Amino acid sequence: MKGIILAGGKGTRLGPLTKSVSKQILPIYDKPMIYYPLSVLLMAGIKEILLISTPRDISLYMDLLGDGKELGIDIKYEVQEESNGLAEAFIIGEDFIGTDNVCLVLGDNIFFGQSFQEKLDIATSLSEGAYIFGYPIEDPREFGVVEFDSQYNVVSIEEKPKEPKSNFVVPGLYFYDNSVIEIAKNIKPSSRGELEITDINNEYLRRNKLKVILFGRGFAWLDTGNPTTMLKASNFVETIQQRQGFYIACIEEIAWRKGFIDSQQLKKLANKNIKTNYGKYINDLLKNDLSK
Repeated sequence: MKGIILAGGKGTRLGPLTKSVSKQILPIYDKPMIYYPLSVLLMAGIKEILLISTPRDISLYMDLLGDGKELGIDIKYEVQEESNGLAEAFIIGEDFIGTDNVCLVLGDNIFFGQSFQEKLDIATSLSEGAYIFGYPIEDPREFGVVEFDSQYNVVSIEEKPKEPKSNFVVPGLYFYDNSVIEIAKNIKPSSRGELEITDINNEYLRRNKLKVILFGRGFAWLDTGNPTTMLKASNFVETIQQRQGFYIACIEEIAWRKGFIDSQQLKKLANKNIKTNYGKYINDLLKNDLSK
């Protein structure tokens, strides 16, 4: 399975912060926002990754992440010329995806919870069809709402319904088989002129090949699309890290624990940031061998 991070868009809800820089480069507490979706793909065991961004911002990600070899992975880059919708990622990434299945994660979504690895393992075992996720919200009327049966087959997906059929909304993490390329090529732009991810999901639904994996109590999904939610996300990450002593979205640690890199490579990465708490945390992993 391959992975795509979509880090495009103009970030207009974050202006003037995003006047000269992509929102996914902005910090969520002690690391760039892009580390969080990247960490999801690493946790899923995905080593071949395509990052899609705007013509203005793509070089920033290249400078930040390079080719991924330091993490034992392979990162490619493509440009989305205009904001033509999430589903365009599969058209832009057609050659990258090839004949593989693919995971798409949005660059401004943060996921954290004890059961996350287990749910990712289920999604990456996909043989055909698609998996989306469902997250419980008290008032889901401003989101895409997923309705499902007792076997977690999706029954309907509605965008911002006035009368939601469930309280589970769809966050920005999707797993598809290879037919997603053909589906993306055949959907039509919506009324706002974009290729909508909901139309892809609805096509899988029409084919009876769409299932949902539910996040439950104690799991955190954070969308960082405006200054208030960015601040809340930063405060959340700071609280967890300070109280528990474990870092969220430390891509170096995840790569090491997954066996993508060895301890010697991890040491080199720690030394690059050794004057910061982030670098010291990575270095202490080697000293303490925390639950490896």
